[in-house]
Amino acid sequence: MFSLHTFRANLPRRSFAATSMRTYANQTSGNPMLEVFNRKTKHMQKDRAAQNVEESRNVDYLKDEVAMRLCERLLTFANSVLACDQDIKRKFPNVLDLGANSCNIARALTTPNLDMAAPEGVATPPLAERISKLTCVETSRALLHRDEEMPFNKEIDITRDVIPDLESLPYEPNSFDAVLSSLSIHWVNDLPALLDQVNTILKPDSPFIAAMFGGDTLYELRGSLQLADMERRGGVSPHVSPLADVKDVGSLLNRAGFKMLTVDVEDIVVEFPDTFALMQDLQAMGESNAILHREAGPLSREVLLANEAIYRSLHMEEGAPGIPATFRMIYMIGWKEGKDQPQPLQRGSGDVNLKDILGGGDFEKP
Repeated sequence: MFSLHTFRANLPRRSFAATSMRTYANQTSGNPMLEVFNRKTKHMQKDRAAQNVEESRNVDYLKDEVAMRLCERLLTFANSVLACDQDIKRKFPNVLDLGANSCNIARALTTPNLDMAAPEGVATPPLAERISKLTCVETSRALLHRDEEMPFNKEIDITRDVIPDLESLPYEPNSFDAVLSSLSIHWVNDLPALLDQVNTILKPDSPFIAAMFGGDTLYELRGSLQLADMERRGGVSPHVSPLADVKDVGSLLNRAGFKMLTVDVEDIVVEFPDTFALMQDLQAMGESNAILHREAGPLSREVLLANEAIYRSLHMEEGAPGIPATFRMIYMIGWKEGKDQPQPLQRGSGDVNLKDILGGGDFEKP
């Protein structure tokens, strides 16, 4: 389990806190997504956000942090698979970054000392040294190429591919040694079909590791906007896009053919001075609402002011300098089936009786 920790971004107006990680077993399946998001709207939002390069980089704090945590998981699994021989390090010659945004994963891969298991004071090389080629695929050319002149591009071999949408991947079966995705696939309409494609383009016994926003993300903003709508307009309009629930992720990976599944959740709480700063950052991230039939036009001044007051009254702690905004991260790891892949033991094949470990099951009542 992760311990509770707090950290601060470079910008003084925001602070972060991460809750404990929770791991889930395979869950009951849910209905697959239909046509929910407007692809053209989302493409325009990303392009518009990337055009203001300085502000776009300023709000990358969340995407950079999640990309770093995703790469830590890749490193952990790569090392654990080969723990029996410490002289061998698993390599990933050809890796796909699915929905690369501004290549946040590439930056994380070139960061040294990602190995949290390394002894204190021991420097470890960046994970990029184990990757021969990284293909970054994105729908927004402006966002994908925003940082192509930055130094990290010289530390890893990057190919940037722009495609019409992430739901039709133009890659051959058995092409990649790993597929990574950080904070992109929550905008995919048909997630089951995408996972099927990912499984197909992976080589046998290769991992898919992804992070996406989960259903309780921005629950504070969602609730306060609904109350503000009811108060000022007498009705409710969806202002925050729907997101997949953690209960469905394990079953979707299983249905797509992935094995050795791991699904865990982290809540990252970011502190903002007010709701206006929160919504401004969401827009600059390219994470604004993109529901297919969303209400046209900006929110009225009356609704915005009511939302600010309601948000503060419901969620702001006494004496706190700002308001909290919760981002729920769902991390998923699945492996494409391979012939040499470890298999779970059959039921009843264990050599140790759990009763013996627990003292025969005889407990005295207090």
